[in-house]
Amino acid sequence: MATLPMVLIVDDEVRLRELLRDYLTQAGFAVLLAADGPSALALAQQHQPAVLILDLMLPGIDGLEVCRRLRRFSDAYVLMLTARAEEIDRVVGLEVGADDYLTKPFSPRELVARVRAMLRRPRGGASPGVPPPPPVITLGPLRIDDAHHEVTLAGTPIILTTTEYGLLTTLAAQPGRICTRARLLEQVWGSDYFGDDHVVDVHIANLRKKLGEDSAQARLIETVRGVGYRLRAETA
Repeated sequence: MATLPMVLIVDDEVRLRELLRDYLTQAGFAVLLAADGPSALALAQQHQPAVLILDLMLPGIDGLEVCRRLRRFSDAYVLMLTARAEEIDRVVGLEVGADDYLTKPFSPRELVARVRAMLRRPRGGASPGVPPPPPVITLGPLRIDDAHHEVTLAGTPIILTTTEYGLLTTLAAQPGRICTRARLLEQVWGSDYFGDDHVVDVHIANLRKKLGEDSAQARLIETVRGVGYRLRAETA
């Protein structure tokens, strides 16, 4: 029998936890519940869920810190919940490793749809009609070993989230060619993603930091203003 994909719901509101549990269970997911940050991290380490639904405001350890710590041992998809509407809260959540966000109040059906979309995301696959990238891509100091899901820069391992890895491999599949934000959303978030495209920019910024592009070295990922991004075909 196939194992059901596991979702960990982390929220201190009992009614919301139980409501989401019921919707996700009916949708065919195995569900774990946690009411605070420490419990969430313990359950995530023990059970390795595929998706975390993570409230921003939690007792013990808040959602941002849970996400930071989670990224040390898990590449699970993270859907962050926040009662705040300010853009800064959404951006900070994405910067610490969340993949998507929902602002309360929201429809449980929309949450289920987003969880399903996350789990359908191609992990760096090519678009229809575009040949898949080779098992190993080398662009100057950058080396992507797709068979082992490993990235190194000048021999130093670079730890990426699933979303960051998907963005990098999508760009690397055709170096020098522009990838529009729409294409990156379709490739990495899925064709049925219905959030805004700002998530692309935030995750590209995170990826650049991990590639050391806040330093003086030449940028590997170039911005094509008003269009999207491309990976340099020739690197120093």
